Amino acid sequence: MPSWSPSPLEALVAVAIGSSLLAVAVPEFLADLRASRLAEPVDGLKRIGEGALAYAAVHGVAEAFPGPVALTPAEIPRARRLDDPPGAWGHPTWRALGFSFDHPHAFGFAFDSSLGPGLSRFRATAHGDLDGDGVVSTFEIEGRADASGATLLPGMFVDREVE
Repeated sequence: MPSWSPSPLEALVAVAIGSSLLAVAVPEFLADLRASRLAEPVDGLKRIGEGALAYAAVHGVAEAFPGPVALTPAEIPRARRLDDPPGAWGHPTWRALGFSFDHPHAFGFAFDSSLGPGLSRFRATAHGDLDGDGVVSTFEIEGRADASGATLLPGMFVDREVE
């Protein structure tokens, strides 16, 4: 049986087609990877915001939001997702907001609030160092409660989303 071997032109065409496919596929893959890594802070802040609004609905304006809690975990994971030590999300504020992680994550989260008789506010923040270079991505949402009720302020502050 005769064996077939490609001619130089056929080999060149095959390499050109393969290179073209890679040129399209690799950037798409990297964009999808970045988007999946950015879903964590967006989804996490959304959950915190929902928890804060639910808390405010029960507690009224003067005590609309739970007290502040520092960045959890205290040290931002660098270039990888980490499991939390036991009790990391046990602070009363995280429990009041119904917020925690039960799987590895790449962002640390913080919650700050200021309470007043006529107006209370909160800011929730997510920080991450996705590539381990010491430059931090920051995502923030804010909310408020007054006599008309509690609401999330429109938009999300984002700084260095893919740092």
